Amino acid sequence: MSGYQGQQREVTTSSGIIRYHDVGDGPPIVFVHAVLLNGTVWRKVVRLLADRFRCLVPDWPMGGHAVAMDADADLSPPGLARIIVEFLDGLGIERAVFVGNDTGGALCQLVAAEHPERVDRLVLTTCDAYDNFPPRRFRYLQWAARVPGGMKVVAESTRFKLVWGSPLAFGALAKHPLDPEVVDGYSRRLRVDRGVRRDAAKALRGLSPRYTLAAADTLRAFTRPALVLWSAEDKVFPLRYGRRLAADLPNARLEVVEDALTLVSEDQPERVAQLIADFVGVTA
Repeated sequence: MSGYQGQQREVTTSSGIIRYHDVGDGPPIVFVHAVLLNGTVWRKVVRLLADRFRCLVPDWPMGGHAVAMDADADLSPPGLARIIVEFLDGLGIERAVFVGNDTGGALCQLVAAEHPERVDRLVLTTCDAYDNFPPRRFRYLQWAARVPGGMKVVAESTRFKLVWGSPLAFGALAKHPLDPEVVDGYSRRLRVDRGVRRDAAKALRGLSPRYTLAAADTLRAFTRPALVLWSAEDKVFPLRYGRRLAADLPNARLEVVEDALTLVSEDQPERVAQLIADFVGVTA
């Protein structure tokens, strides 16, 4: 279940195939999701933006994707940032707005730090930053990624609402009920495809605060407009991280979203879409 109209398209990178949806017309916005999720998490926001913007919604190779990457693909955070840039190259896009959430927000920080010329504007929504990459509550996933069969166990566990609704899963990430079909779609390929499980394990094992801390130092010189859009109630990514990002980015502002947890695109899609539209629509 994608939630988008039209067929998926593909871009071939040096690490493998990235499938994506290309929805709407206008200035390009690239959406970056969390590890073990896919682009479906943005569906509600994209529907509200596609009348004004070209929304590019890939399934990044972090476990929720359908096509396994090359066996030797570098899926560390810097490797994923390079894949994101190669995705732009494949579409002939010089510069885009980047919108990231959770793990995807950390990857957007790396893209902005390492490839600032490709970033028109930066939107960080409740995400990993500084020493919180990955957050303590979800570090058990890195352990699972190191144990033979661990990713299979993680994937199979999402069949049960009692598990995926718990505080160790989506219960900590979404304040309002999630569509069970969407949740199942995140792990469907992970359950059956050994290559996808290999990719997910690589991505999880590579998460480290050394990348986000280094990016934060570099981003103090990033002068493009930035919007830090943070959930007021989040315990996984406390608001202090959003405030710190907004203070460290030279041209940033902070917007606090009420009645939401990490997955702001699920909990408050109208608010998120309006904030993004207003931000991107402003002339630099």
